Amino acid sequence: MSDFATGRRVATVTLVVADYDQAIRWYVDCAGFMLTSDVDLGGGKRWVTVEPAAAGGARLLLAKADGASQVASVGNQTGGRVAFFLETDDFTRDHAAMLARGVEFRETPRHEPYGTVAVFADLHGNLWDLIQLKR
Repeated sequence: MSDFATGRRVATVTLVVADYDQAIRWYVDCAGFMLTSDVDLGGGKRWVTVEPAAAGGARLLLAKADGASQVASVGNQTGGRVAFFLETDDFTRDHAAMLARGVEFRETPRHEPYGTVAVFADLHGNLWDLIQLKR
């Protein structure tokens, strides 16, 4: 039994990007996310968040790489593994829309015991699963 409150959730996940505006355009125009904040923090830094249109789940904090080690991690934040999972209630609809918007899928859709899934890459090459879970 935990002593922690039950009202906690993962709300924001940092994604290191090469350029704020380029990343915003890709996530909004290609992946279909909404821009939820873009606040100038001074010194070339901004608080930029995007999230899927549907309510719930975590949002992404698009953080511009700062320094050699962060620049080196752009596009490879998990060492080549799938980093993020974009759940949908209609895989066929979202897969078709993302293809039409130029999203690069690395495989054809496949049916697994847990649901329908296909891996895609974001603008920097980070890997994502588009997934419709069986309920």
